[in-house]
Amino acid sequence: MNVAIEESWKERLNPEFEKSYFKKLTAFVKQEKSTQLIYPSGSLIFNAFDKCTFDNVKVVIIGQDPYHGPGQANGLCFSVNEGVRHPPSLKNIFKEILDDLGKAIPESGNLERWAKQGVLLLNATLTVRANTAGSHQNQGWEEFTDEVIRKVSEEKTSVVFILWGAYAQKKGAIIDTKKHLVLKSAHPSPFSAYNGFFGNKHFSKTNEYLQGLGKKEIEW
Repeated sequence: MNVAIEESWKERLNPEFEKSYFKKLTAFVKQEKSTQLIYPSGSLIFNAFDKCTFDNVKVVIIGQDPYHGPGQANGLCFSVNEGVRHPPSLKNIFKEILDDLGKAIPESGNLERWAKQGVLLLNATLTVRANTAGSHQNQGWEEFTDEVIRKVSEEKTSVVFILWGAYAQKKGAIIDTKKHLVLKSAHPSPFSAYNGFFGNKHFSKTNEYLQGLGKKEIEW
């Protein structure tokens, strides 16, 4: 199956595209598209990979579902398109960056600027039906994104994995903690941000770790 994904990822993930679960997943998404509005648009489903090549990955942030509101999802977890109001979790992420690093809250919620610096913004599920959270879960995306995490963990060293909330932490159980830095805290959602997300200092901790390796820090 020919999947339009960035070449360095394609090279590593090609075997997945031939597996029966991925073929079933593709058929499911096509069927959904024929009767429903699906986010993000087709060209942005693999945007996290297109904007951050395998060789460039320094940090991985694991999200759950794409946003399901009009014009929000752009294929990067927690990120929204230019001009779109910041969703609550993203607002809290920017608040923590302000408190941690003193960086002003940006107008744009498009995190493409992070991706281009080596932050893989990976949702566990890469598509969703409009206005229906979780509608494309358990259709095969999770198996695919588990393999992505496994590849990064096995083939790279000294990557920072940022796991916010129980879902991301469970998904990150396959990460080799001897080779990588794994940062965990509560999720930035308004329901849990005050239970350990605020004050986690994950952004400065990531940069200190990268700096210690002689790598360029992320401009959060």
